[in-house]
Amino acid sequence: MRVGLGYDVHPLVAGRALVLGGVEIPHPRGLQGHSDADVLTHAIVDALLGAAALGTIGEHFPDTDPRYTGISSLELLAMAANMVEEAGYQVLNVDSVIVAEEPRLQPHLAEMALRLADRLGLDRDLVGVKATSPEAVGALGRREAIAAQAVALIDRL
Repeated sequence: MRVGLGYDVHPLVAGRALVLGGVEIPHPRGLQGHSDADVLTHAIVDALLGAAALGTIGEHFPDTDPRYTGISSLELLAMAANMVEEAGYQVLNVDSVIVAEEPRLQPHLAEMALRLADRLGLDRDLVGVKATSPEAVGALGRREAIAAQAVALIDRL
């Protein structure tokens, strides 16, 4: 078995939809980025790639490549899961946490986990999605950004 860790953070900006775990969350600002800037899904992609020693999201889906402009991060997740499988591994489970002062994410967590599990081909109970507040500390606490961390467990096929 192998474990991978992923982390991502993006600033909040006006004029963008806020997408986390493939779910559009009602909010006046969204995350800045080349794709849909879904920090939760990006952290999971990096955790999967890291577990299989396949590099990083930036290496495989660079922000300099126009193919990924505005792409749904769920598509990137499916591609990363396929890379992991092609390398001879299967995803066993994923756990994650979103760090955001606002909006309140509890009402959306189950839907995020469901969408992520679907893209990974996993049962819903194998994908954990949690949220926590940074308690007004730092850039995240000042509502300037949202971050996420994830861990993935994989095993040989």
